[in-house]
Amino acid sequence: METSVLLTSVLLLALPAPGSALGPAPGFHGDSISFMTPRRSDGSFQVTFHRRLNGRGDCQNQSSFSCDGGACTGFQESPVQVTELDGSGRWCQSERRNTVTVSPNDTTLVLRSSGCCWLSNLENANNWTSRAELDLGTRSDSRSVNRCPVTATVASLRVPQNCFTKVDLLAHDPDGDTVKCRFAADAAVPANFSLDERTCTLTRAGPVQEGVHVFVLTLQDFPTGNITLTYPGGASVVRDPADPEEPPLCTVTLHFSLEVLPQIPQCEPGQVLPMFLSRTPSQGSVLHATMGEPFQLEVQAQARQSSIQIFQVSGPANTTRVETVGTMGTRTLRLTWTPGPGDLYRQVPVCFTAETAWSQSEMRCVVVMVTRFSITQGKAIVNCFPNKMTVALEKASMPDIDENFLQLRDPSCSLTSNATHIMGTMTFGACGTKLEDGGDFIVFKNQINSFMKPDEIIVRRKTVKVDFSCEFPKTVSISSYYTLHKSDYIFTESSFGSFGYTFEIFRDSNFSTRVEAGEYPVEVKLLQTIYMGIQANADLPNVTLFVESCKATPDDDPDNAFSYDIIKNGCLEDETVQVHSSDPTAFNFEVQAFKFTGDFDQVYITCSVILCEPGSPFSRCAQGCLKDPARRRRDLNKETGGHFITQGPFQFVGPSLGEADEEQELTRGKAVVAASPELRSGEGWGFRSVLTSNVTAVVFGCGFLVSLVLLAVVVRHYRRRRKTEDRNHLIESES
Repeated sequence: METSVLLTSVLLLALPAPGSALGPAPGFHGDSISFMTPRRSDGSFQVTFHRRLNGRGDCQNQSSFSCDGGACTGFQESPVQVTELDGSGRWCQSERRNTVTVSPNDTTLVLRSSGCCWLSNLENANNWTSRAELDLGTRSDSRSVNRCPVTATVASLRVPQNCFTKVDLLAHDPDGDTVKCRFAADAAVPANFSLDERTCTLTRAGPVQEGVHVFVLTLQDFPTGNITLTYPGGASVVRDPADPEEPPLCTVTLHFSLEVLPQIPQCEPGQVLPMFLSRTPSQGSVLHATMGEPFQLEVQAQARQSSIQIFQVSGPANTTRVETVGTMGTRTLRLTWTPGPGDLYRQVPVCFTAETAWSQSEMRCVVVMVTRFSITQGKAIVNCFPNKMTVALEKASMPDIDENFLQLRDPSCSLTSNATHIMGTMTFGACGTKLEDGGDFIVFKNQINSFMKPDEIIVRRKTVKVDFSCEFPKTVSISSYYTLHKSDYIFTESSFGSFGYTFEIFRDSNFSTRVEAGEYPVEVKLLQTIYMGIQANADLPNVTLFVESCKATPDDDPDNAFSYDIIKNGCLEDETVQVHSSDPTAFNFEVQAFKFTGDFDQVYITCSVILCEPGSPFSRCAQGCLKDPARRRRDLNKETGGHFITQGPFQFVGPSLGEADEEQELTRGKAVVAASPELRSGEGWGFRSVLTSNVTAVVFGCGFLVSLVLLAVVVRHYRRRRKTEDRNHLIESES
């Protein structure tokens, strides 16, 4: 089913709001402001900004802004355009373009707008004030006036009470400055909410009350290095980021509301709560559009146990949308927008959520940068490893490009080149590599781009921007190992940076030759010794790997209740497990092969692994085997969380018929059959037999012999009967 709708049209979809006590009366839901780069005109500054207003019912009546403490000589306001409108009157969003002319003698522009009233909320907030303050000095690093942080939200944020963990807010700075998000000093902060000023992430600090909460934030940017600001009159000032008293270059206010809904049965993303899939851009991604050419953005979400009814979007005016319903609870949104001449060099925030009747996905926001010409995108080959990635950029795909003016996101990391390619290597925690949440993937991103020298006034080089990334699944279906054999796992935590694990099956106790991907599923015989190894790779030196648990399951679901513990709480549970000595970042062990009782012929192994820093007697690594883990002291700053990694499957094949008289033994929920010495040594990989045990062979053989005897008896009976009939017929003929 497809629908194509202008965002300025009414979306005739009524989403019920379970537990909501709010009436249909209009109310202020919030707003945001995004600035374009100020430019000079006849000695004065012209500053253009777009304001998005979120509300209930009627969003067409936006209040006007005024200059505060400065000599603004004129305001130009475009008509208000409604960009999002829910047919049930629960939310709407509108956008207006404003241009203000500022006297050349002013060093700062301060804008203000205020009004009434917030929608009914638990903080009892009523009046609101939107404010923006921009320093008009010319920066020494970019040779232009500072550009403000870019932010926005969808019109209505909502989350079930038991599922709220965080809201990632957009805080993009076009100049690459440091952005700090803070609760506004003159507004009430909702109870038990906290804000990470560095990442602009709203989290819970305790129980949160059902109902509507309203938030007022300020976003401020600060230079990452010393810069000089120069003003039209000739005055200048140096900004030092190390000085805590330095004022921000720009301050913008962000208002938004968050409705905490009643609890739902489960919070696993992709089930009742919608989850974005991998084709959806990551939070904070910077995308590029060309003036006068259609730009498309595709979003896909899934909710297996509920129905995604619509996508809520915060985007520019005159955007069209197509929504397509797929299988297994998926829904896809395609947004199309053609930037006009007035959008040139604009940084446009676009936010979106997937909506069901009872829940909402996470909010994701991206930034669309509008340029005059298409940016050159080179052809790159990317290789992903457990804790690093390499990129090789093909020179032939970028004719007339000066490779001496190319760099990674962090220019301190160098690029190399040969006759055909430009190459770079970087770990996931260095060279400006960014970690992003890609829904069902974790994405590590970097880019090769062109740069200018500080003393250059003009350039005639083409602009280059080549984005590249590595994606790793958050959850791995081990069934895919049949063809992919992906044994690498990548994780990131604030105290440890990026780190990864490899989980391999080896051929012998030397742990030097692994079983190759083409040999999966790995065929083994019962009681055969299996050799497995886990290796940790981390940015931090001197870390220690600890394997807290390993369990077996008959399928690729590590949460299957039908499981068998091999290692538990750091203690060896299976009597055949032997751990081999290795370096602190490796764990090599062996175990005799077993299979589950019942109609199962495969086994998967899932282990929980932890990394620790040395020097803490209370880290999990230092404490080893714990019979009572609930009483242990934790040193969370010195250890990572437990991460699950899985390997397998092992496919069981039967022994030869010559071993049919071997004794069968059943023990602890597994079937164990004695094996020959050569199988105990680990030999015999890759042989498959129709028979799965000696007992099966004997039963099958006996049945076959009985069938032959019965068949012989039947044949003999019918031959004797036929012979008697022929003799009688002959006697009758003679008589």
